[in-house]
Amino acid sequence: MTEKRSLDDGADTAWLGDGQSETRLSPDAAAAGGADRPAWDSKVQYVLAQVGFSVGLGNVWRFPYLCHQNGGGAFMLLYVFLLLIVGVPLFFMELAAGQSIRQGSIGVWKHISPKLAGIGYSSCIVCFFVGLYYNVIIAWSLFYMGNSFQYPLPWEQCPLDVGTNSTVRECASSSPTSYFWFRKALNITNSIEESGEFNSVMTGCLLAAWAIVALAMIKGIKSSAKVMYFSSVFPYVVLFIFLIRGVMLDGAMEGVTYMFYPKLEIWANLQVWRQAATQVFFALGLGYGSVIAYSSYNPVHNNCHRDALMVSGINFMTSVLASLVVFVVLGFRAKNIATRCVAENLGLVNTMMSHGSRQDWWPSFNATDPGSVSVDEYREWYSRYSAAVGPNITDCSLEEEMNKGVEGTGLAFIAFTEVMALFPASPFWSALFFLMLLNLGLSTMFGTMQGILTPLMDNFGLLGRHRTLLTVSSCALGFLIGLLFTQRSGNYFVTMFDDYSATLPLIIVVIFETASVAWVYGTDRFLDDIEVMLKWRPPVVYKYLWKYVCLFAMVGLLAASLVRMVFKGPTYTAWNQSTASEMTLAYPGWALAMIVMLIAFASLPVPLGYVHSRLKSRGAGGAESEERGGQEMHRELYTKCSSTEPPDPSPHQRGPCEEDGPRPRTGFLPMGSEHYLLLSQQEEEDEEEEQDTRV
Repeated sequence: MTEKRSLDDGADTAWLGDGQSETRLSPDAAAAGGADRPAWDSKVQYVLAQVGFSVGLGNVWRFPYLCHQNGGGAFMLLYVFLLLIVGVPLFFMELAAGQSIRQGSIGVWKHISPKLAGIGYSSCIVCFFVGLYYNVIIAWSLFYMGNSFQYPLPWEQCPLDVGTNSTVRECASSSPTSYFWFRKALNITNSIEESGEFNSVMTGCLLAAWAIVALAMIKGIKSSAKVMYFSSVFPYVVLFIFLIRGVMLDGAMEGVTYMFYPKLEIWANLQVWRQAATQVFFALGLGYGSVIAYSSYNPVHNNCHRDALMVSGINFMTSVLASLVVFVVLGFRAKNIATRCVAENLGLVNTMMSHGSRQDWWPSFNATDPGSVSVDEYREWYSRYSAAVGPNITDCSLEEEMNKGVEGTGLAFIAFTEVMALFPASPFWSALFFLMLLNLGLSTMFGTMQGILTPLMDNFGLLGRHRTLLTVSSCALGFLIGLLFTQRSGNYFVTMFDDYSATLPLIIVVIFETASVAWVYGTDRFLDDIEVMLKWRPPVVYKYLWKYVCLFAMVGLLAASLVRMVFKGPTYTAWNQSTASEMTLAYPGWALAMIVMLIAFASLPVPLGYVHSRLKSRGAGGAESEERGGQEMHRELYTKCSSTEPPDPSPHQRGPCEEDGPRPRTGFLPMGSEHYLLLSQQEEEDEEEEQDTRV
């Protein structure tokens, strides 16, 4: 069905065929339409904001774990490959769309086609879901940072049971850091079905986290951008400090070697490809709408292609830097555990030696001085005589400790806290580490909230006029719903939201974003618009990446995620207080229903927006029929204005190419490079006016 937009409201007329968007991006129009729009004070502010959003906690505790579990250097090569052919093109697409149209996610996709408005609403809902649990992680960081100003650190030793005056059994059976995390910080229940009361300390920390976010964003990008100077840069300072300190630790080089040793056979595993693609997808923040929101505050002719390459490169290098830090620290931890294991086993050997006659398996090294025995020496001895020494003497493998991959909260709040306790001046290093986590979380949280607020303010004038009230109300609502996560079983709900509220909906959103640009709007037209905006044309390879590679890759990722969810079944890791260990449990029926509702609620705006647009256009069918009749009757009134040969500026013929003054324009150009001229049927004025051939 062809569509016509009235010239009287400043829109440009374009006649398009079925299935194509009737709009075209326009830098000049966007600039005019967004004259009162806030803008970044400098390019540095913008880059820090984009980097701060894309570089988050996942770079520190997810990427190193995936590298560790999936072939080390081989996984990195696979990650770079997918980053170049999928991540960068999609990131560039979102940057260009936001910068051209100067709207949030809702406005961008609504401009391309009203049927696609649901994409933006889905992005907002996902951002809200992510913000709910992400701020809980910030609250945990605040709690640990506050507890870091003690010596010794509260998680350094097991507490005493006041009743028996002995070490608490649960702590003795696990570790001081695990006990502090599960029992002191979370006071966690044994399963998601045991809700328990609210954790008052964590509730206070969550309130403080939301207050920080509200204060930083209360004036929009003008206030959040100033905070970004610290929150985006400080984590890099800490990472470099930890790297310099870490390489001097015993076992650091073993950790780095273990991480980067390439295992190319993993490329044959489709599961590894799925994990690499998912990490690329989430590392760049695709689909959230935050990338679009930040770029919409840019000057129209900003080089967003260079920004896409630069931010993607910084993101990857940050992941590598964080991986180096993580593995020098984990190598040091594994070496300490293995050395302690050797000492314990040699103690048993010494006991056996003192109570028996000499055996063939007596060690040739000095077993009475465990500090003089290396792990390699002990393992060589054990491999020869393990059958003779009996089951009480065990192996002590550094590689086995490194194989115990730790990710997510386990890495930050258990493994790293254990290492901090081993450092001299441990409170300093602990406070520094959790201050870094706090800043990483906040910079990502600012971008997530911007992905909610910007589209709402752009599309609802009432909300746009009350920015402060909207910001404070959103944060207050986030805190109230976030109380779900501060009950004793709250950590299990954080896991649920992290695993299911964002993954599938975001993949669906990006699939529709890519399809709308590649097949609804058209890649050639999109590249034409970018050429006008950047003053040069991006390589044609983007056309084929958007139309085929990126789209098929995202569809494949969606299919792989669905298959894994169906066959593996949703599960979560719970802490069992009686055994003092973690165990994997299946979600109960009501929790499965909640998971389905989260996915459906975030995904439904896409089809609902399409259905609503179709019903709305069908309801206006009669008016459209009359309009078409008018179009046929007066079609001869339209003629084309050449973009290279301007029309004669006669006072008897003025239209879109020559106007009495400025008027509001849409953020699009008509199809092709042709401009349209409406021929006036009567004389209105005698004086000549300045000619305007721009549309």
